Amino acid sequence: MSVSPMAYVHPDAKIGKDVTIEAFASVYADVEVGDGTWIGPNAVIMDGARIGKNCKIFPGAVVSAIPQDLKYKGEKSITTIGDNTTIRECATINKGTIDKMETRIGANCLIMAYVHVAHDTFVGNNVIIAVDTVLAGHMVIEDFAIIEGLCGAQQFLHVGAHSFIAGGSLIRKNVPPFIKCAREPLTYTGINAIGLRRRGWAEETIKEIEDIYRTLYIRHKNIGNAVEEIKEKFPDSEHKQLILDFIAKSENGIVKRP
Repeated sequence: MSVSPMAYVHPDAKIGKDVTIEAFASVYADVEVGDGTWIGPNAVIMDGARIGKNCKIFPGAVVSAIPQDLKYKGEKSITTIGDNTTIRECATINKGTIDKMETRIGANCLIMAYVHVAHDTFVGNNVIIAVDTVLAGHMVIEDFAIIEGLCGAQQFLHVGAHSFIAGGSLIRKNVPPFIKCAREPLTYTGINAIGLRRRGWAEETIKEIEDIYRTLYIRHKNIGNAVEEIKEKFPDSEHKQLILDFIAKSENGIVKRP
């Protein structure tokens, strides 16, 4: 462990092996930091932080500050950061409230500069959230989602796995898995074929996902009719079920058709 003499680390904090804590960083008492993690200058790791192995937390980031929510009454909640995740300059991640008691960022994520992740939001693994994006509370962001910069999302929304949201978007509806969306209001613009190919998905699977969404967004004006056709027309598969389950659980609706 390498701790700068100009850093503040509370004696009760649990610090793993080979951790580096740079000058003027602050680590509070109820904190756990995994092996190999680097905490940069002026980063602040507050009570309730549970940081995994080999993370990088850049200058000015604040992890596990109390929620910016009036219902928070001082309950002992946490913020979990998965292994190999990078949190860039001045990002802020608030811990949970009584709703979930936790805010969670998964493994292998990139949280870029000035991103805000509010209380009780769960971010999956391998997610990228770009500069100046703001996520409100109680959200779910599934694995491999990419949210470009300058986006704003309202609370209680759900962003599906392998989806891509264009920069500057206002996210007011749930974003189904595998799709790209852009424009104002936020609109389906196709499937995230480039992302799926980069991750090794088979071309026939990508084509089937595209056909499912063409049925949902292009061929039908009524989502209920489209769902019934998808159930009947397409063979059972994990990706088909993932899409249907997402739609069924989206009580607040999904992003608009073109």
